[in-house]
Amino acid sequence: MGDIETSTDHLVAKGYTQLESVDYFDTYSPVAKMNTVCLLIAVAAAKNWFLEQLDVNNAFLHGDLNEEVYMTLPQGLYVEKPNQVCRLNKSLYGLEQANQQWYAKLPSFLHNLNIIQYSSYHSLFTKMYNISFIALLIYVDGIILAGDNLHDMNAVKILLDEKFKIKNLGPLNFFLGLEVTRTRKGIHVYQIKYALDIMADSGMLAARPSSTPMTKDMKLMFKQDKCTYEAEAYRRIIGRLLYLTNTRPDINFPVQFLSQFTQFPTVNHHNAINHIFRYIKNSPTQGIFFSCDFDIQLKAFSDSDWAFCVVTQRTSTCYCIYLGSSLISWKTKKQSIVSRSLSEAEYRALATTACEIQWLTFLLQDLQINIQRSVNLFCDNQVVRHIASNPVFHERTKHIEIDCHVVREKLQDGLFHLLPIKGSEQPADIFTKVLPQSIFSTMVSKLGLKNYQPLA
Repeated sequence: MGDIETSTDHLVAKGYTQLESVDYFDTYSPVAKMNTVCLLIAVAAAKNWFLEQLDVNNAFLHGDLNEEVYMTLPQGLYVEKPNQVCRLNKSLYGLEQANQQWYAKLPSFLHNLNIIQYSSYHSLFTKMYNISFIALLIYVDGIILAGDNLHDMNAVKILLDEKFKIKNLGPLNFFLGLEVTRTRKGIHVYQIKYALDIMADSGMLAARPSSTPMTKDMKLMFKQDKCTYEAEAYRRIIGRLLYLTNTRPDINFPVQFLSQFTQFPTVNHHNAINHIFRYIKNSPTQGIFFSCDFDIQLKAFSDSDWAFCVVTQRTSTCYCIYLGSSLISWKTKKQSIVSRSLSEAEYRALATTACEIQWLTFLLQDLQINIQRSVNLFCDNQVVRHIASNPVFHERTKHIEIDCHVVREKLQDGLFHLLPIKGSEQPADIFTKVLPQSIFSTMVSKLGLKNYQPLA
């Protein structure tokens, strides 16, 4: 038994007793998305920017309250007059609006420092000096500070510390469970400890390794089996694996697929999860690698699996987007409606990919990086490429909703070039189906994943 070094008491409000529209109104606060974190790290690797991490002490205590909030006196606090209450002037941890009020406080302070918040992404703040540039990416009380000039970065840190009392955690090495290591060749982002912790909690550390994350027999997953598995434990494992996909896109498809069965999981689903663990055991150190030697240019691949779900007959949209050779954004998501044809399914996937490309282009502009050439967007469906470029395909496109034709609009605007690619060379295939081991290994290498090897 060790000794207690420090003991800290926290005063926490009982936010669950608050009434909406009486004690609070807004609770939402935007946070940085993981694909934005990947984009910033990829740009930092390519531009040789400094990356540092800051943490705000007691962030939620800095927010100002707009509503009248009263709180009973905490136990142990002696007052002369009985039956008194506290009226809060500042927010406390536990209040429903605490997160929102903190987020309102931070941008107003950064605005006074002429650090700009862009409308395309509310968690990103940038400032352009005469010859230098800095960017701040906010995730609640955690901040990634990037820039090309240490003097200007230190000046911002001093001002933040005077206002909020921050912890300077030094170079970025651990953020939101992501482990970050920088070398001369680039930046490696992985979740080794997180992956091993999941396997240890599931009793799979001694499992036999597997070279692929899922078995070929997918029909068992849709079979109504009387041998059900504990739903709460299944949901907990799926949730943890979903977070692991932030650095392991190679398990994105099986995890997303198995997440459909959280309501009534069976033994077959549990066995499929164990198969994923066996694959992780085969390469627990694998993660995303952002090379420092590439041309800053976007490249995208779009794909879909038509009517793959035998229950809903819906299609999944799949895409992966690179900045140079570094994978920065990927997704597998079931479409909201049933597609009548493979071409419609692919066209809907293409529309989603086009919108993601547009958004990433805006983000790069916020980071003072202008893409010189149109984005190369690869699609392996010839009919879809004709629909995108030919406005008179009436019979084949009249059943497709108007919002899908954003593809044609962005293509005409020159945002991207729509290019063919062989189905066997499509890296987005890894997000649509179970692949044979040889093809799967090839696709994983195309995603730019590497095993982290610590320096001796």
